[in-house]
Amino acid sequence: PEQRGNVFARTHCGRCHAIGRTGQSPFQPAPPFRTLHQRYPIESLGEAHAEGIATGHPAMPDFELSPEQIHDLLSFLKSLE
Repeated sequence: PEQRGNVFARTHCGRCHAIGRTGQSPFQPAPPFRTLHQRYPIESLGEAHAEGIATGHPAMPDFELSPEQIHDLLSFLKSLE
């Protein structure tokens, strides 16, 4: 699951977010994934992904993930803590 989550993050999120253990986000306002656990409990992000993430700025696409994709992505995010 962690590896599939990494692939998902690279494919769908890496254009804006830093998804590794180091480095800056390509889109400066986008938080690096390695810092998300400092803002939110990672487990709490599952519901937001299931319902569809929509943000207040047009640069972020809307996402609605399947339960399997959520599990994989959260597994990857937890590996960055």
